[in-house]
Order: sequence, then C-alpha cells, then structure tokens
Amino acid sequence: MATVLAEVKAPTGQWIRAVQGDLTQERVDAIVNAANSGLAHGGGVAGAIVRAGGYEIQEESSRWVREHGPVPTGSAAITGAGRLPARYVIHAVGPVWGTGDEERKLASAVESALRLADEYRLESISMPGISSGIFGFPKPLAAKVLVRAAKAYLEGHPETTLKEVRFCNIDAQTAQYFAEEVRRQFGSPQEA
Repeated sequence: MATVLAEVKAPTGQWIRAVQGDLTQERVDAIVNAANSGLAHGGGVAGAIVRAGGYEIQEESSRWVREHGPVPTGSAAITGAGRLPARYVIHAVGPVWGTGDEERKLASAVESALRLADEYRLESISMPGISSGIFGFPKPLAAKVLVRAAKAYLEGHPETTLKEVRFCNIDAQTAQYFAEEVRRQFGSPQEA
C-alpha cells in the first residue's frame, strides 16, 4: 500500500500526489515506465513492471518497436498492463545523464506520457522518477523537472481528461524529493 507524502489540489482541478510505494501496485488508469528506447524491460522499474505484470508486457513492447521503431528519447509509447492493477503502461524514454540537454528531454518525456494519457481519455496516472535510476539523472533535479513538466502540461491543457497525477517511488529518499517539489510547485498540502 502506498503512503501519501504530499497531496495538493492544483488550480487546474487535478489532485497531485507524491507517494512512497510500489509503482506496480498503483490502482490508476496508467502507470509510467522509465523505459529505454528499445523498450527492453530488463532492469530497474521496467524489469519490476514485467515481473509483476507478466511477460506479455515485454511481448507487446517488442511488437510495438518492430512496427514503429525505437522510441526516441523524450517520447513515449503505450501498451497494455498485463496483470497489473493499471489498465495501461506508458513507456516514457528519459535521457541518460551526461548526454546533453537532459532537462528538456526529461520534460518532453513527461509531456509525451501525459499526452498519451489524454489521447486514451485516462483519468489517473502514476509516474516514477524517470531517468533518476540507472540513467543517472540526479534525483532532486529529476523530481523538480518531472513535477514542473506535469504542472506546465496541466496548465496548458485545460481540456485534459486527467483528474489525478501521482508521483510514485519505492525509494524513500526519492519519494521525499517528489513530495517537496509537489508542495513547492503546487502549494500547501490539502486533505482529500
């Protein structure tokens, strides 16, 4: 069960929550996978998603890449969620730290994921600290960029179908960085 560390109702109407917990257990319309461009889900968040949701997620991802080619950094693709409680997995490809223009690329990955959520008319989404694991993006900066990008997307898309955006991390320190950024960028926590 996830623990809510920060909860704010955005001026745009959505609930923004930072939670510490297992992304694969999130009961939302879609979870976001911190993916690589080949959608090869071997380790980190991606590996955990396939282990929990079933190999069909990897099979569908491989089929997606065969049909469309690799997912460019800063973009996203969507597949089913196998046995996960979510309906979909949105595979967002963030940058590897040190490749240049990382903040813009990470913000683009978040925007791409949220755009796909809107295209599928989803109401809830949960995303991890994209790029902040094996891709080496500094965790505090990743939290700042992800929350800022989500806020910008919601402000720029008043027609969004999203009613809840969650930032979910199993790592306590990373989850705390996200809680701090949610409070800083969206205002004081409120009760649901």
